[in-house]
Amino acid sequence: MAQNISVTVDSVVFCKANNQFKVLLIQRKNDPFKDQWALPGGFVNEDENLETAAKRELQEETGVKVESMQQVQAFGEPGRDPRGRMISIAFLSRIFCEEQLKPSDDAKDAQWFAIEKLHTMKLAFDHDEIINVAQQFL
Repeated sequence: MAQNISVTVDSVVFCKANNQFKVLLIQRKNDPFKDQWALPGGFVNEDENLETAAKRELQEETGVKVESMQQVQAFGEPGRDPRGRMISIAFLSRIFCEEQLKPSDDAKDAQWFAIEKLHTMKLAFDHDEIINVAQQFL
């Protein structure tokens, strides 16, 4: 029996500004989790590798272009996405300052958030878990 599994990528982008770490989030334009904050990311195209997909989605949704990314971990808990079986590969980037953001594509908005404020927010999917895992790489 063939399985219907999609592969997605998520980017955790950290910057350090005024001695505090911030993470880049987008506000989702579409369902599922419409209007909720999430990591920039999306589906991998058939003809691209994972890191290329992560860089493309990051740039499409926020306008931020990064040179290098580090693969963090795969997240594939059943039920993590209401659209079906999704396995997400998370990538970590560190940049030096809060870059100007240009939200577009699937992103209604994009902002930098202080990491310590995240516990007060309900993020889409399992993105709080992905950020927690990525923080251990800092």
